[in-house]
Amino acid sequence: MQANETTANNEEILEKSPTGIQGFDEITFGGLPKGRPSIIIGGPGSGKTLFGMEFLVNGVVKYGEPGVFIAFEETEKDLEKNTASLGFHVKQLVEQNKLLIDHIRIEKSEIEETGEYDLEGLFIRLGSAIDEVGAKRIVLDTVESLFSGLSNEAVLRAELRRLFGWLKERGMTALITAERGTDTMTRYGLEEYVSDCVIMLDHRVNGQISTRRLRVVKYRGSMHGTNEYPFIIDNKGFQLMPITSATLDYSAPKERYSTGIPELDEMLSGKGFMKGSTIMVSGSPGTGKTSIACAFAYQVCNSKERCLYFALEESPDQIMRNMESIGINLDSCIKKGTLQIHSTRPTLYGLETHLSIMQRAIDEFNPSAIIIDPISNLISVGLESDVKALLTRMIDYLKTKQITTLFTSLKPLEMAEQSAAQISSWIDTWISLTNKEVNDDIVTKLRIIKSRGMGHTKKVKQFELSEKGIRIK
Repeated sequence: MQANETTANNEEILEKSPTGIQGFDEITFGGLPKGRPSIIIGGPGSGKTLFGMEFLVNGVVKYGEPGVFIAFEETEKDLEKNTASLGFHVKQLVEQNKLLIDHIRIEKSEIEETGEYDLEGLFIRLGSAIDEVGAKRIVLDTVESLFSGLSNEAVLRAELRRLFGWLKERGMTALITAERGTDTMTRYGLEEYVSDCVIMLDHRVNGQISTRRLRVVKYRGSMHGTNEYPFIIDNKGFQLMPITSATLDYSAPKERYSTGIPELDEMLSGKGFMKGSTIMVSGSPGTGKTSIACAFAYQVCNSKERCLYFALEESPDQIMRNMESIGINLDSCIKKGTLQIHSTRPTLYGLETHLSIMQRAIDEFNPSAIIIDPISNLISVGLESDVKALLTRMIDYLKTKQITTLFTSLKPLEMAEQSAAQISSWIDTWISLTNKEVNDDIVTKLRIIKSRGMGHTKKVKQFELSEKGIRIK
């Protein structure tokens, strides 16, 4: 909505500049305040500079708004090299005169406070850079370097207000980076008060697992998400994962997917899983959870739709070899491009990072169904309450995209019931596998605990795996 648009009460709506950063524009309902200064705060390595550069690059590439990056610490060449790994073609944009990078060297030892201190020289340089490319966006990185030679707090506060006011008068959508303070949010304790939007970046380590989080501390004149949101920085820049959608307004398809096992289809009123539903297959080791998951993946791929498989226990080659022994040829699906298997050690990342990586893979591959095998392995990198929160966000995201989801859970029935009870409202179909000793033989039993929106048998069936495939007696 534009600045000159009004509400029913004739109140002007704040105009915004989209950042193009995945997830951020969602939680801010449009991006940064247009023509106003915003500040992004964080410690060393939290991603402030990269956030600012992506804001400018996206401004040029996606929204046709030239930008200026004023660096007080890194040189132009350093910035170009550091951002090249993220796929930002900074050098090319500079050559096209759509982006200007200016390194202003400030040495504290060379600054002497004699008489009045002002920023007239900086304003002239900023104005020249803005006019040279016709900039609509500007990033100042970092504000501490600019005022490093000032010890007079009164002068410092006055010049900070003056800088922010000057940027606002020029109508620049400005993003200023700042280091975190000790007793205040920022080092000088003023920047957050004169900014219209304040963003906090945090890079924390818990149990030797690092997690990056972002929080919008304030946003004048606009609604915004107030929670902490996990984000990752990879070869495509920032990716932010909002926690949940605002409303439960996703649709519920009535079409069905075959499970890939005829007898299991019969147990589910003869038609299989509901499309867009969430399925959990739980059981102790060796009961056949992965086999059911792979049978479903094979069926989806044979329907000429895509399936994305997140393996948290086995390598892709091991999964394909094991499935060949029961007649499921996943290799053919991979060669046709209808199946992707992503294999990752659960302890490699924190829970939030796993969630963000999964979301990016889903967005890129655009599958009709996904499998996470086993979801219980993520407990090794977080508390059960954290896993519950992760599942809630993941399932909510997948339901809004109408993606059919199958989880496996490596737990005996009694333990799985306790765990699944916490997320039972999200699980549409729950299949349980248990091993029992009968006449010196181990027999696997299968039963359907619940299946929403369809008739299903309550009987316990015998589940078998052999070179002829999967059979349910």
